Amino acid sequence: YSFFNPAEKKGYSGVAVYARKKPVSVNTKLGIKRFDKEGRFLELKYPSFTLLNFYLPHGGRQKENLNYKLEVYREVLKRVEKLKNKNAILIGDFNIAHNEVDLARPRQNRNNIMFTPEERKQIDLLLQLGFIDSFRHFNNEPGYYTWWPYAFNARERNLGWRIDYGFVSKAISKTLRKANIYSDIFCSDHCPIGLNLG
Repeated sequence: YSFFNPAEKKGYSGVAVYARKKPVSVNTKLGIKRFDKEGRFLELKYPSFTLLNFYLPHGGRQKENLNYKLEVYREVLKRVEKLKNKNAILIGDFNIAHNEVDLARPRQNRNNIMFTPEERKQIDLLLQLGFIDSFRHFNNEPGYYTWWPYAFNARERNLGWRIDYGFVSKAISKTLRKANIYSDIFCSDHCPIGLNLG
């Protein structure tokens, strides 16, 4: 089975899920008009768990874009709070490096988009709801990133950011076996990540 939520504007953004089993329901709306037009969300409900796939806004260089990003995060947190005691998996591009270990040059980027205090707090709030950062559950080492700018040979020099995450609720975390970053796979400026549960 395959499920897609493309942006209304061609070539802009979109998310997809490929699944072996048919879900009970599929939702593409978060409830914010601009966000819902941008193809950034898929929610698949199964009898035993819920999967939420995100491509959250970057935040841009202008204040209004950061405000939009924070508005989206407020809505995301409201949505996932309802799932905190259930089996839930949140996966995708969250466009925030949470801690200094999650980017190659934290000092130089302290007040830059994707690493501002306001943005990093959103991941704090998600963890406070009881969700677990699956990769950090197994690995606290630096040097593991999921996105590299195209400029300055950043990927070759591993000057990256970890902004793609798999979060799991406490309820389902006991089934978490592995969380990987596949940095050797070149398909875009991001690399794939993976979770094994079972």
